Amino acid sequence: MNQFIKILFFFFITTLCFAQPSEQQKLEERKAQILKEISENKSRLEAEKKKEKSVLKQINEQKGLIQLRQKLLNTTAKQTRLLSDEIYLTQLEMNKLNRELKVLKEDYEKMIVKSYKSRNEQSRIMFILSAENFLQAYKRIQYMKQYAGFRKMQGEEIKDKQNKLVVAEKRLSESKKEKEVVLAQTEKEKQELEKEKQEQERLAKLIQKDKKKISAEISKKQKEAKDIDAKIKKLIAAEIAEANKRNAAKTGTTAPKAGTTAATKFVLSAEGKVVSDNFKANRGKLPWPVVDGYISLKHGDQPHPVHKNLTIHNSGVEISTKPGASARAVFGGEVLQVQVISANNKAVYIQHGDFITVYLNLSSVSVSKGQKVTIKQNIGKIHTDSSGSAVIKFLVLQNTTTLNPESWLNL
Repeated sequence: MNQFIKILFFFFITTLCFAQPSEQQKLEERKAQILKEISENKSRLEAEKKKEKSVLKQINEQKGLIQLRQKLLNTTAKQTRLLSDEIYLTQLEMNKLNRELKVLKEDYEKMIVKSYKSRNEQSRIMFILSAENFLQAYKRIQYMKQYAGFRKMQGEEIKDKQNKLVVAEKRLSESKKEKEVVLAQTEKEKQELEKEKQEQERLAKLIQKDKKKISAEISKKQKEAKDIDAKIKKLIAAEIAEANKRNAAKTGTTAPKAGTTAATKFVLSAEGKVVSDNFKANRGKLPWPVVDGYISLKHGDQPHPVHKNLTIHNSGVEISTKPGASARAVFGGEVLQVQVISANNKAVYIQHGDFITVYLNLSSVSVSKGQKVTIKQNIGKIHTDSSGSAVIKFLVLQNTTTLNPESWLNL
């Protein structure tokens, strides 16, 4: 039983040691992606400064850079924990190998001494000839062969343990060096984060000089956002009513009465329920509506990044991306509607059962109402303003109820 437990323990340690590099590789890939995003964000920020655009937009860019830097710090912290675990497990393995090697060497030493004492060929012959009968003599010969074989096996096992110990020592040394590199990177990122926060504070002080103008700009944008939200709700309510009428005519039933709670919800077919359930099952796993980007304005009520006494509301999330970038569907579905809000602000509504995803601030659209779309399919170009800023507003609704997109995307 003890031997079985030892085997299980060794298997557990070995499995963990082999599993770690895979996780480390994923973290390295994630870190590389974040570093790429930081580099792109820095380029955008420098471009914004050269164009002398509003300080408010610079602050939003700086805020995004800080968020990415914090993600990078979180990734390196995970790497450090994984490397610490790997170092600990490797040290355990080495301790176990050293103990086993010590026991094997002691046993082998005793065996060699015993073999040395009985090395006389005549004593071996006498040992066989002194047997009482042929069967006993045969057994003694077999015993001598087994003893020699066992001694050889012990020697090979010692050699194998020594080789494993060398490998483990090398792995431990490499893990320690890698941990030192990661810790150095973490310290560097902390310093960069501090610089970025200081820059944000500097920009905040600049903007305080023009507080009245900024407050008016915020109020104007909030009113525009509120009007757009009202248009979205109105359009979806009309689409629900129309869909329920078609469904009632098809099934020979009565559509929900206008003004009732039932009238604000899609009456789903069996197929529609499957699509809805599939969408719901992928909560927290949906791809982003852009290939590259970061959340520049989160969902819900939140204090303004500079004027903390001002509250801003966002019904979705705003994602800053590269100029000229395309928007893509986060899940398969059917285009419910294409809405023109203004000349450079078109919206695409995609239905997934009783869930709807909305993509705003598109300069052009490449899909049409009733068209089936697949996951990650391009649906249009995101508008890039005169300052080179490209921002998509993304919403998730269930019927007419607005949900937090951050809990649905794979952040």
